[in-house]
Amino acid sequence: MRRAAAARAAGARTAPTGRTAPVRRTAPARRTALGLLAAALLAGCGTGTPGAAPEASATPATTAPSGGTAAPDPSRSPAGRTPEGTLLVADFGADTVTFVDPGPDGSGRGGAPIASVKAGTAPYGLVVGEDGRAWVATAEGVAVVDTRQRTRLALIPYATESGPVTTGEYRGGGMGIAMAPDGGHVYVGVNVPGRDGAVEVIDTATREVTGTARVGMRPFDVDVSPDGREVYATDHDSFDVTAVDADTLATRRMEVAPYGTEGGLGSWLKPHYAVVRPSDGALLLPFEGERLAVLDPRTGRVAIERMTANTHQHGAALTPDGTLLVVGTGPIGPDDEDPSLTVRAPDGTERIVPLDGPHEDVAVSKDGRTAYVTGGFTRDGHWNGITVVDLDDEKSEPVRLAAGNRPLGISVL
Repeated sequence: MRRAAAARAAGARTAPTGRTAPVRRTAPARRTALGLLAAALLAGCGTGTPGAAPEASATPATTAPSGGTAAPDPSRSPAGRTPEGTLLVADFGADTVTFVDPGPDGSGRGGAPIASVKAGTAPYGLVVGEDGRAWVATAEGVAVVDTRQRTRLALIPYATESGPVTTGEYRGGGMGIAMAPDGGHVYVGVNVPGRDGAVEVIDTATREVTGTARVGMRPFDVDVSPDGREVYATDHDSFDVTAVDADTLATRRMEVAPYGTEGGLGSWLKPHYAVVRPSDGALLLPFEGERLAVLDPRTGRVAIERMTANTHQHGAALTPDGTLLVVGTGPIGPDDEDPSLTVRAPDGTERIVPLDGPHEDVAVSKDGRTAYVTGGFTRDGHWNGITVVDLDDEKSEPVRLAAGNRPLGISVL
């Protein structure tokens, strides 16, 4: 399917839609039977079960679930504040976030999980502020976790109605999440199965939702412009990026579909994650290890650059020197290559690091020398751990570090 679409769309450039959606201060409607049917028809569709009701009080660190998951070792749990350089992962396969010691020098060798904290049903993305508080997008609300003391402080319910709280690949609720440069607001993409989603604005001081903007379908990722004036939702199922004015919440959608939109909801050729290039504010969106869509949010124009991994791609991150890291989840067609991590220099040259099994997202150490790739994956084939890649030593083998329960989002503390 992918090769046929690629052949028809070879060399294509996409144009902005120029649509402006109204500011949303009310919740979108509940999921409908049509939306459920559309989700069920998607390839690799996951199923869900109802989640537990949130607790009202702060929740201390707990032992992670069993069943193939590496449980935290209480003897390794540091007394007092969590050490700098500790990894934090969102356990999509549990209701927790897990703190992980990455080992000496962050190498992964000798590392292990040290503690888990209840967050909420099926945590997806997370972001950590300068004050050490993590904001975690779950199916039932945004959890606020004190990463220094390893305690949940709050669970903020969504203003958007996204249907029953469930688990699984196509669950409703929070997905992508980002923080304003000044730390004053958090922006979370809320998936409403079968319908347009929303970006909700949370005031980090009051921990309240202060506004809602309508965006496209299934906001996989959320990013913020370097100056904080715009928020970008990468809308997986509508083949576009929605720009949201951070002050007025006015929106405009820009189509990003280098292979076209044929196949609709059943297509694999959709945008997943994006990064914002600090030098010019452009959004970089990788597709299939073949094409890098470079979106200018000022004009909506998309330029296409060649990529070489030839594999279905999800998570992305930038190192301090501008190197782009992209997670290849593995083949979706007979001609595709296996999972990998693309290491793309600012001049476009690429190194492909093979990975053992599907992965989902990636974070970078603060010195830019190490990549941490989560093995959770939103579809089947995930594993409970992190792959650690030395970005300086091309001859070194990646290190597999058991941690978490189907970990997706990741941050370096």
